Amino acid sequence: MDFGRTDEQESIRSAVRSLCAQFPDEYWRELDRKSEYPERFVRALTDAGWLGALIPTDYGGAGLGLSEAALIIEEINASGGNAAAAHAQMYTMGTLLRHGSDEQKGRYLPRLAKGELRLQAFGVTEPEAGSETTRIKTIAVRRGEGYVVNGKKIFISRAEHSDLLLLLARTTPYEELEDKTRGLSVFLVDLRAAVASGRIVVRPIETMFNHHTTELFIDDLEVPASDLVGEEGMGFRHIIDSWNAERILIASESLGDGRWFVARAAAYASQRVVFGRPIAANQGVQFPLAQAHARLEAATLMRDKAAWLFDHGRRCGAEANMAKLLASQAAWDAANAAIDAYGGYGFAREFDVERKFRETRLLLIAPIGNNLVLAYIGQHVLGMPRSY
Repeated sequence: MDFGRTDEQESIRSAVRSLCAQFPDEYWRELDRKSEYPERFVRALTDAGWLGALIPTDYGGAGLGLSEAALIIEEINASGGNAAAAHAQMYTMGTLLRHGSDEQKGRYLPRLAKGELRLQAFGVTEPEAGSETTRIKTIAVRRGEGYVVNGKKIFISRAEHSDLLLLLARTTPYEELEDKTRGLSVFLVDLRAAVASGRIVVRPIETMFNHHTTELFIDDLEVPASDLVGEEGMGFRHIIDSWNAERILIASESLGDGRWFVARAAAYASQRVVFGRPIAANQGVQFPLAQAHARLEAATLMRDKAAWLFDHGRRCGAEANMAKLLASQAAWDAANAAIDAYGGYGFAREFDVERKFRETRLLLIAPIGNNLVLAYIGQHVLGMPRSY
């Protein structure tokens, strides 16, 4: 298990860094101020092939591994950007890649790789079933050659900017199930058509970060049986397959944020002179940044191990979850150290620290809260009783 970077990986990192240089702080600051979608950035990523990184070459993608995708995501955030739209498309496609039919993959993957379609919306969370996914109530009833779906989803990001929606719905009533992880099914929904027909209503939710978060109201939405992904009733298992990739990519976002905070704060503190010397000479400023760097390096090793295991078809649930936990904590430590180093300027928009501060705070609780990660480790790694 060698975590040294290959020449190809270093080339990928360099290319992504060069692309990101075309989108400086001002670009992201203005988007954040106006709550706008990074259309030009997403188009550039698509044209360069990075959004199709995990799509096999047979379908027009780059055919890269998760280790390479993680570097792409990390570099975007380390360059001062926000990789949310990129990671969403990368991992959301995982369910289609692993469980979609040959017809579905042939129909959608080439167009996703080319940027003709976007699959960045994942319809799972509901108002009464946040992290307890097996309790969702959105229901899909079989009628004729398809299904009719009714329900509500919340905290669904980028629904207004996605052509397709990966939707999890109940196909068997909860009370009829012995195995509560069954009875859910995944559908690939033509989101544009559903919104145009009024069968899905998208309502924006204002949040403290620019993720274009929405809630969805689904009313008698007809979905052809041909858009069922995988096996009916096995949807929970199908989406779990993508969760390890999601954890690893979220860890990579966190690492990118953390590196941005440390690099910016170290540079600022080294040139900011107070009482005749740079404030970085003070241990109270220097040591928290050094500590944050060390924690980021440690979290990187766990992320790299998780990605290596994933790419080699090994079990990686524990490593993926721990990577997300450690990286998000390290990024938050770095964020606070940066705020302390900048002082009042850390809250001024022109320095971008407060924007990244808000963005990285989310990663402690989403797409899964760190307490749930700790519960997973306690039960599935340490063998302790289920926590409540």
